[in-house]
Amino acid sequence: MFFTLLKKDLLLELRSKEIVISMLTFGVTVILTFAFSFNVSSDIMGTFAPGLFWIMILFISVLGLQRSFAYEKEFDAYSLMLTSPVDRGLIFLSKWISGTLFLIITECAVALPFILFLQLTIDVNMLNFCGVIILADLGIMVGGSLVSGLAMRAKMSAVLLPILMFPIVSPVLIAAVKATIGLLNHEPYAYWQLSIRIMGSFTVIFGLIGYTLYDHISEE
Repeated sequence: MFFTLLKKDLLLELRSKEIVISMLTFGVTVILTFAFSFNVSSDIMGTFAPGLFWIMILFISVLGLQRSFAYEKEFDAYSLMLTSPVDRGLIFLSKWISGTLFLIITECAVALPFILFLQLTIDVNMLNFCGVIILADLGIMVGGSLVSGLAMRAKMSAVLLPILMFPIVSPVLIAAVKATIGLLNHEPYAYWQLSIRIMGSFTVIFGLIGYTLYDHISEE
């Protein structure tokens, strides 16, 4: 059933392309704003680049979550899905994984413009770099998916989602910035391994919380 729900989210996005296009458009707009606002050398920009990148990803993820749950709000399809004989924890897992996939696709598209427009020089182990990004994406999206289940039925869900989400995922965001800085500066793993542990622990804990409690979270 999990794969059926995941397939549903992916097929809906494949047909409409609303989530990825909106996330990509917002990401490129933020990159252009950064590029034309900062008149500093490439060395200084490289110092601030990890923080700017993950702030951009945080706002992109909020936009993607809002669009993702907007599908279920039409014709009150979310209520119909909750009344179906499906484990509600699987609904949470499908939203989490599909949201992470959409975020990764968007990151792949905005990575090159981010590097080019900010005139960055990237010399890292790409395998480790991709691992950090995927782990951070999972952490951001697990917190966002959990909060979305709480906020989507509220009258001001568009405002409530970021208000609840930002404090919850802030440990992941800080750890992602620290790990990215460590990779870019070629620091030994021992210097930033705590950041990896924070992101991994956050993902596992909130994943279990979401799967276990989504039945209660999704109630009226």
